[in-house]
Amino acid sequence: MKLHDTQITNYLTFCKSQKCLDVKTIRAYKIDLTHFASTMSAETSLYDIASRQIESYIAHLHSIYKPKTAKRKIASLKAFFHYCEFYEFIERNPFDKIQIRFREPVILPKTIPLQTLELFLSTIYNQRQLATTSYQQKNALRDAAVIELLFATGIRISELCSLKSCDVNLNDNFVLIYGKGSKERKLQIGNDNVLKTLNEYKNTFSKEIENCGHFFANQSRKPLSDQSVRRMIQKYASLAGIDQHITPHMFRHTFASSLLDADVDIRYIQEMLGHSSITTTQIYTHVTLAKQKMILTTKHPRNGFCI
Repeated sequence: MKLHDTQITNYLTFCKSQKCLDVKTIRAYKIDLTHFASTMSAETSLYDIASRQIESYIAHLHSIYKPKTAKRKIASLKAFFHYCEFYEFIERNPFDKIQIRFREPVILPKTIPLQTLELFLSTIYNQRQLATTSYQQKNALRDAAVIELLFATGIRISELCSLKSCDVNLNDNFVLIYGKGSKERKLQIGNDNVLKTLNEYKNTFSKEIENCGHFFANQSRKPLSDQSVRRMIQKYASLAGIDQHITPHMFRHTFASSLLDADVDIRYIQEMLGHSSITTTQIYTHVTLAKQKMILTTKHPRNGFCI
């Protein structure tokens, strides 16, 4: 059996219908597998692909990509060959004799200092007060609701933009989120000011929400895109005079780090973030300098010495 577009397409169909993977994951698989196929000759059969060819391809990936990207591409290819072996398209998986080790640099999550975050939110609310048209007032209200929900729940930007109107229950104060792999989780909104802003936004944008079906919409009655949110964040950061480059995901990092600093059990944070593995959540256990100072000032045994 040759490695061609039909085989890859069949696998991607399997990923969608049987594994229920989301669109972005399937798109990444397609890119990764098509790239691998392009390095093989047109006459190469699935049966012919040996471990040495996989090893050569892995070396090629490491020569042109960062470790994280290479790791993803290898994982895509490994999953494809596992599928081929399971359904007996091949007799032996070429990955069976390959040991793969990665040395990825540990990149700590970038957070927003809480004073900066407070300034950022204040700037949005001030812009609403300073607005001279109803159009500007409505936009500022929506923008405040977006940022408040990002920080209040720690949801991903893709999850926020995918929220349907029926996913947000402001009577019982929770949002229903469908995360990676269509995993469902429910998050409570525990702050009265956040709820007030969300309720006001929902009432003000009721027609736009009803028209597009999504909870966050623009005034053209279309769903709010992640690029729109990114541009909005840059706009208010500039107005507030904040030099730090702020991204939507940094609100998620700040949410998690702040809860850890407040001694919330990491297993609760894992559930709220929608992480399938606690290993992913443990990146936030690198304590902040402020937390470190507090611990060493109050908990270190040397502080109890009488000399």
